[in-house]
Amino acid sequence: MKDPDRSDVGHPAVAVTAAVLLLLSSLPVLLLSSSDALFKPLTFVLATGAIVSVLCASEWEGTVDISAAFVCFMLAAAFLGPTAAFSIAIVAEAMTWAVRRYRLVALPINLAGTAVPSLVAALAFQELTGGLREGSLRDFALLAAVAIGFLMFNYALLSTLATLLDGGRLRHALRPPRALLPSLAITVALTVSIAAVFAAIGLAAGVFLVLVIVAFTYMSRLVGIARQRTGQYAALSWGVLSSLVRSLDRRDRRTARHSAAVAAFARDIALECGMSKRDAELAHTAGLLHDIGRFALPDRVMERHGTLTQDDWEAIHQHPELGADLLRDLGVYGPVAQIVHAHHERIDGRGYPEGLKGEEIPKIARIVAVAEVYDTLTAEDTYRDRMTSFQAITELRRVAGRQLDERFVEALAGLLAGRGMEYRHADSADFDTELAIEGRIADSVATDSAAGSGGTSALASNPSPQ
Repeated sequence: MKDPDRSDVGHPAVAVTAAVLLLLSSLPVLLLSSSDALFKPLTFVLATGAIVSVLCASEWEGTVDISAAFVCFMLAAAFLGPTAAFSIAIVAEAMTWAVRRYRLVALPINLAGTAVPSLVAALAFQELTGGLREGSLRDFALLAAVAIGFLMFNYALLSTLATLLDGGRLRHALRPPRALLPSLAITVALTVSIAAVFAAIGLAAGVFLVLVIVAFTYMSRLVGIARQRTGQYAALSWGVLSSLVRSLDRRDRRTARHSAAVAAFARDIALECGMSKRDAELAHTAGLLHDIGRFALPDRVMERHGTLTQDDWEAIHQHPELGADLLRDLGVYGPVAQIVHAHHERIDGRGYPEGLKGEEIPKIARIVAVAEVYDTLTAEDTYRDRMTSFQAITELRRVAGRQLDERFVEALAGLLAGRGMEYRHADSADFDTELAIEGRIADSVATDSAAGSGGTSALASNPSPQ
């Protein structure tokens, strides 16, 4: 956990005292245990692996560290016994503090949170099996059970102590990071597999496999850094786009509301047609940004006063292309730019800017076109006489097959059936609500990370109050 200025009043003395007592309570057990394992080659291999893993740990939501140290602790518990497992955890965390120099009050908490579960896991495994030597199926099953117990104890202990330290609510401390559970399950299976290989082949195989895990941890850290930078870039991009829409709204008071309404209608039409949730969200995003290119239109066009000149019409016909170029430059999800570019194309090929026809027009662009025309006809802030929902659908059906795609016109008609006036006339549509910028940033990070990492999994969790 980071060390910012906090407004919460914590109980650091209670947290540190509890951690120290846990560590002191381990000493009698250690004194009664054999220390011969401390000088075995495997001890140094696992200690080195644990140190490097913790130093290369990546963060999960700012308070949980992801590392391969768990694998090293469990191998020590299986092959070396309680003293070595405890000592490796102590050395790894102490070296981490020496390098990172996080606040000293958190050190005993981190030591207790890793060393004590390691000791308990080693004692439990020794009691159940007498130590893993050649290894039977039963021994490996017990190792998996002990590893799961370690993770549960580790998370419960560290989250509780960290909550006491920083003044959070204790009832929230024991909520595990559910998104990590599949990765942690894979990690337990990987730990057992490494133990089986080592039991069969020996130290050389163990060294190689631990090096692989450490390398994986380092790669996970790089992925975490990439996620952070992607989030910063996504925040900048969406911030710029939302600012542009708001600037447009100051020139034309219907822009923000219209964009929100088109986004909502487009998403609902896509869902009504049985499209995937991903395509529906793509339609929603394109609806929000479909008129972003109007930023380049002259004021007299935006104000809709007087007769438009030929130059004005040429500018209007260019706004889809200008909007698409802007979205590409800001790195927004590629298909959105394509949809914005084509949302004024017509089924009969008489649209703009490319004169595409029929199936040449992207499917979602045809959906956005239906949503835009419908909202323009029914909205109170439109520049033409307002139509009722029934009148608007009648008009859309009249131009279906020429201007609009008949399939999506009928989907909208079915969607509106039985809906109330508030939905059918989206006068209260809100741009900020539809934008939900934090969710869009998170989606951008998830999409880019999945594409770049090939589905990287975490190896272990350590809620570290740093």
